[in-house]
Amino acid sequence: MSHKRRQYPQAQYNVAAQPPAASQASLQPAYGGAVPGYPQDNGANGVPQPGAAGQQGFFTPGASNGYQQPESVDAAAHGIANMNLGGVPQASPYGAQAPIQPGYGGVPQQHTPSYGAPVGGAYGAQPQAPYGAASPFESRQQTLPLNQLYQTDLMRDIPPPITDLSLPPPPLIIPPSATTIPSCTTATVSPDYFRSTLNAVPTSNNLLKKSKLPFALVVRPYTSLKDDVRPLPVVEDTVISRCRRCRTYINCFVEFTEQGRRWKCNLCSLQNDVPAAFDNSPEKGPVNRYDRRELNYSVVEFVAPQEYMVRPPQPLVLSFVIDVSVNAVKTGMLATVATTILESLDRIPNPDGRTKIAIIGVDSALHYIKIPDDSEEGEAEILVVPDLDEPFSPSPESLLINLANSRKNIEKLLSNLNNLFLQNLNPKLALGPALKAAHYLVQSVGSKIIAFASILPNHGVGKLVVRDENAVSDKPKEASALMTPNDSFYKSFAVDCNKSQVTVDFFLTGNGYMDVATLANLPRYTAGQTHFYPGWSANNFEDVTRFGKELSNVMSQDIALEAVLRTRGSSGLRMNTFYGNFFNRSSDLCSFPTFPRDQSYVIEVAIEENITKPLVYLQTAVLHTTISGQRRIRVITAAIPTTNSMSEVFASADQLAITNYYTHKALEKVYSNTFEDARELLSKYLFELLNVFKKEVVAGNMGGASPLMLSTNLRMLPLLLHSLTKHMAFRPGKVPADHRANALNLLGSLPLPQLIKYIYPTVYSLHDMSDEVGFPDEETGEIVMPTPINASAERFERYGLYLIDNTTELFLWIGGDAVPDLVNDVYGIPDIFQVPVGKMELPELETNFNVRVRNIISKAREGDDRSMYQNLYIVRGGSANEPLNAPNSREVGSLRMWAASSLVEDRLGKQPSYREFLSTAQSKMTN
Repeated sequence: MSHKRRQYPQAQYNVAAQPPAASQASLQPAYGGAVPGYPQDNGANGVPQPGAAGQQGFFTPGASNGYQQPESVDAAAHGIANMNLGGVPQASPYGAQAPIQPGYGGVPQQHTPSYGAPVGGAYGAQPQAPYGAASPFESRQQTLPLNQLYQTDLMRDIPPPITDLSLPPPPLIIPPSATTIPSCTTATVSPDYFRSTLNAVPTSNNLLKKSKLPFALVVRPYTSLKDDVRPLPVVEDTVISRCRRCRTYINCFVEFTEQGRRWKCNLCSLQNDVPAAFDNSPEKGPVNRYDRRELNYSVVEFVAPQEYMVRPPQPLVLSFVIDVSVNAVKTGMLATVATTILESLDRIPNPDGRTKIAIIGVDSALHYIKIPDDSEEGEAEILVVPDLDEPFSPSPESLLINLANSRKNIEKLLSNLNNLFLQNLNPKLALGPALKAAHYLVQSVGSKIIAFASILPNHGVGKLVVRDENAVSDKPKEASALMTPNDSFYKSFAVDCNKSQVTVDFFLTGNGYMDVATLANLPRYTAGQTHFYPGWSANNFEDVTRFGKELSNVMSQDIALEAVLRTRGSSGLRMNTFYGNFFNRSSDLCSFPTFPRDQSYVIEVAIEENITKPLVYLQTAVLHTTISGQRRIRVITAAIPTTNSMSEVFASADQLAITNYYTHKALEKVYSNTFEDARELLSKYLFELLNVFKKEVVAGNMGGASPLMLSTNLRMLPLLLHSLTKHMAFRPGKVPADHRANALNLLGSLPLPQLIKYIYPTVYSLHDMSDEVGFPDEETGEIVMPTPINASAERFERYGLYLIDNTTELFLWIGGDAVPDLVNDVYGIPDIFQVPVGKMELPELETNFNVRVRNIISKAREGDDRSMYQNLYIVRGGSANEPLNAPNSREVGSLRMWAASSLVEDRLGKQPSYREFLSTAQSKMTN
């Protein structure tokens, strides 16, 4: 089906002539793209100056109109949340962001590099045919050629080829005979669940250290909010065979010996007996063991027998701690919470009718809400407990309410909850005592506490005070003064919650300082999440939409209860350090009272002994209880080839997984040192890596005039880590402490596809998209998305339309010189200066182009793997024709600067552009 698109010519305004946008395929485009409002480079050392002729006024109106720039992007970001920039919000289709990683079918794939030639010999890219007549397991001692090494000159690779960010990692080259069932394609683990920074592991720690590449795993055991979206193979007969020594679960890489009576552990090589029930089903009789799912799939789930249960399966319990202070009522937070819970009751998992809820209101006292069963007479009661030093539950047995048995009374209570506190004038919030009270209610059962706060906790244990940001912002003491806990309660209370199998989630909607850095410690160490909504108001439809969708998604996901995670490795490997939101119960056991579905984890691996085998194995196991009360073990097993070749190590490296690892290392540096130390860590690592590649890998070790070379599969790594230094979490300048702390939280927990987009935003050019974009694909039915362009102002036209997706927000940028036809087709208003800007949805028009743009926005929000929802911000670019002294010029400029901070290839404040950064790196390599 063909769709005719409308042509939008360049605006015929009297503005400076624009240089033609360089082709994305060009290796040496024209340079430019500085973020305005910052000092410009003087062009020394041959570095071209950003903001070339024709770029002046791209983000800002002409200098003659008297408009003054905001002092910084950070100030713009601080103020933007409190803006109400006009316009009537329009409802939008519901959805969430889809991951950027392509589908992975379980078969190793090889992407074709675009630049360079093979280096260091003929390293084949594809597995070879099975070896001769040798037995399958004898052939394991033979190795396959690993990934070819291609090299790229980073300075010639500008603009960087950002399509690489959506490629799968370098393939795991495993002999077809390495699996229990030869040539089993489903034995190769999907990168959605498990990624290694190295897909060829060095045989010694010395080689690993020499390469300057990290060895770490990115693990995401659950890839969707609901189990039925991506169901896994399940072993239901409760026959679980494990190694007696290392406790590895039998998997698709074991070897059967002694005529199949024993199996050899692929991690520690111990011989183990095959269970008698392995070949005989009580219901079906004799079965073919090679049909068993655990021998065919790299990711599988076992139904566990009774001995894996410490206690009988507990029901899901959601305990709501709701701020009912005057501010919560005034801002509409209380009414929004009550309405969202009411509308989400059908979404809360309750397969066996055992799910329970509890509701506690809190101001300076605790307001327990007792709701009777539907079969009983009477109304809901509020039991007020003013004693916060020793809070007690007045009727604990009746405060945990069965959702099914009390459904009508729960609905009645939630419908009237806001009215019950409508006259409340109490300004206090005793959050700490309320959390302790909720914990007391559920400590015998476990599950989740979801707490809501509209102001800084200011009463009772856990009381917080406003920190002096101005005194330390953008100074060496900023991290230690603002990012560390201001009260030990929220970290120490996490220990009690873990003992009781309780996770805590926070929803923070304050208009002022909320001390996210302190509060976030409780969710972080209980496997929860902190959801932050600065400047939130129920008067803003978009605020309510985002809050409601995210809260509903959190309540409705199929969380796993009472979970623990352990990762094991082959002999000589040790799991060294663990990163993510959980509690370390012991050196290698991670505790999750409830296992979230929208987070991932990084595990650093140490090589303690020289490796002599051609493959190493890693296995992650998550023991958990399902919502329906079944004890299960989710097992993920990966085989990775080994090598003693530096070239093969580099050729196998996964740039996205390495970025995830170094994100956590930078976070670690912030919490222990300073922001400057974190930025220096990232830059120093890149310089060391480039230097090692030049000296150890590049053929001939070229002299001082050598290009800036790196392996092609790592060519996006410098861009990603340089972009990370410009992220709100790390960049210099005055950034509001809550915004920075929230950014640190997200960097430490986002799944890899979303993390990469959070570091390097995805930008789409819409005014020139091809005919099929924005319409459903005829075969798949999915909306066709545009091809992303580089995140640089150099790629922007003054008359164009662009969508910027940074994982947390969407910016729809329209150039200030867009022609009236384009403006009218998108917004229904021919005059661009009459288009309302700010946080709002596009109007729903019948124009073909408006429908396509709205489809693309909806598609960008889609996804079944995260609870996050993105608000849309309408942004108007600068123009020499902008009206003088417009009433909202400062707000428009602040929004413009906030959106422009997503263009991370450009200069940002005192931080160099990507080209300048590479020039500095090349200079260091030369010296």
